[in-house]
Amino acid sequence: MGMLPGFLGLLLLSPALLCIVESHVHYYDFVLREMNFTRLCSTKSMLVVNDSFPGPVIRVQKGDTVYVNVQNQGDYDLTIHWHGVHQPRNPWSDGPEYITQCPIEPGSNFTYEVIFSDEEGTLWWHAHSDWTRSSVHGAIVVMPLNETGFPFPEPDGEEIVVLGSWYLDDVNEVVAEALEDGDDTPRSDCYTINGQPGDFFACSNDSTHRWEVEYGKTYLLRMVNAAMNAELYFAIAEHNLTVVGMDGSYVKPIVTDFVMICPGQTMDILVTADQPLGRYYMAARQYDSVRPDVTDYDTSNVTAILEYKGNYTPPALPIFPSNLPTYEDLSSAVAFSSRILSLASTEHPINVPKNITTRMYITTEMNNIEFDNGTDERSGLASSLNNVSWVNPSTDVLLAYYRNMSGFYTSDFPDYPPSLFDFVAEDWQVDYAMSVQGTKVKVLEYNEEVEIVFQGTNILDASEDHPMHMHGYSFYVVGKGFGNFDNETDPQVYNLVDPPKMNTVTVAKKGWVAIRFKASNPGKCLVLALSFGSTSQLGNELCDDSERWRHTRDEHAKTTCILASM
Repeated sequence: MGMLPGFLGLLLLSPALLCIVESHVHYYDFVLREMNFTRLCSTKSMLVVNDSFPGPVIRVQKGDTVYVNVQNQGDYDLTIHWHGVHQPRNPWSDGPEYITQCPIEPGSNFTYEVIFSDEEGTLWWHAHSDWTRSSVHGAIVVMPLNETGFPFPEPDGEEIVVLGSWYLDDVNEVVAEALEDGDDTPRSDCYTINGQPGDFFACSNDSTHRWEVEYGKTYLLRMVNAAMNAELYFAIAEHNLTVVGMDGSYVKPIVTDFVMICPGQTMDILVTADQPLGRYYMAARQYDSVRPDVTDYDTSNVTAILEYKGNYTPPALPIFPSNLPTYEDLSSAVAFSSRILSLASTEHPINVPKNITTRMYITTEMNNIEFDNGTDERSGLASSLNNVSWVNPSTDVLLAYYRNMSGFYTSDFPDYPPSLFDFVAEDWQVDYAMSVQGTKVKVLEYNEEVEIVFQGTNILDASEDHPMHMHGYSFYVVGKGFGNFDNETDPQVYNLVDPPKMNTVTVAKKGWVAIRFKASNPGKCLVLALSFGSTSQLGNELCDDSERWRHTRDEHAKTTCILASM
């Protein structure tokens, strides 16, 4: 308490510190337990937070701090990740299992400190342990500071839309069996909007999500794609959508009649209720990028209803969006994503790294691996980065890093793939299909500027779009294209003026994406997540308790590590 007057003196001199004082602290309790839910005429038990699917919305203002006490009354070990929250100098509360903490065991609890900094818009939270994320997730709303406001006219209201996946079976049991047998992961039985499949499905007529609007008003639609592994097209019949934000950053307004959102992404969309009074479907369907002969993906059309208030006789059926692209419409996906640019205004500037000291070329692949399932030796599918498939260590990497514990990871994640060949060719050598397993990290110097090119591959004839997510940072998407990346010609057309600032990006089927970021978040492990639905074989589950190390922050840490992921 004796230092308080001096601290206040500093506040009078520093507007930046004044903003810190004006921030708020919020407290949430997340109780995880199994609850019964009925969809598609079938009832099952499912792990959720606070008895709801999707889970509760966290609401904050830019710069606030949130404490979330997670009480695990369920049957699975898990962690919670705050997707898109940068958590400056606070990696202990980031949440990825075996990376920054050990799982929260059934019957125990863990309190997360979630520190918001420069994020503004819509983000989300989700479980980060195997496929528990399919039912354990929810939206995060980050409001701008009162003195700045939105970079667009104040909306008259808001609506949150969480797109999700629904499985008739217990998806965690199905995934566990698939891992044991080396099989592919399951396909959803339908998609959901705010937990409901919509009235195209049996036993769903009365439960379809409805959004009431008033004619002439403009609303901010906050969208989260929480589906396990599906890019989704979304449209509202007869209504234009104006995209103004993505992944907690503002973008130049995009007026469109549909959007394409990849798993893990969030969008902020302005919708003006300017159509004749009536009912209009909001609809989403999968954009499928695998080869045409693979047809076992989820072809459901999930719907909700936008309904105008007022006295009128509604039509027998809502109007369906005729402009919603079809499942395999590549050109629409490319056209939409190419329009995304940072707002890059005086009030919301960007700072694209230009003094690159580390360049990495990382292939995203589906491979085969050899593993022991406890009964016999088997081979199975696994995702990899630069031919390395992640193996969970016996204690979390962050704890091992800070305590200088050896034997839990190696700092030899490669900057380049082990072999250079035509990654997008229709034919490939069999030896390219085998992946090595390991817990490998890349160590970066504090504040160095990094460029990573993610290269999609056609190994196992399994090329598809891959979402990539980075923890602790947003990055600038400076370039993208199809085919093999050319390190001489492709950088010449990079966008270094107003590239989109994102935390999740899609690597196109047989294509590449180039991102840049500055490694300025000490101690943070950047998890590059390959294909949100993919899962690699796990290491053993013995783990030290890292709860007591949560507040060990080295303010002088000079390194950051990048982890190859599942």
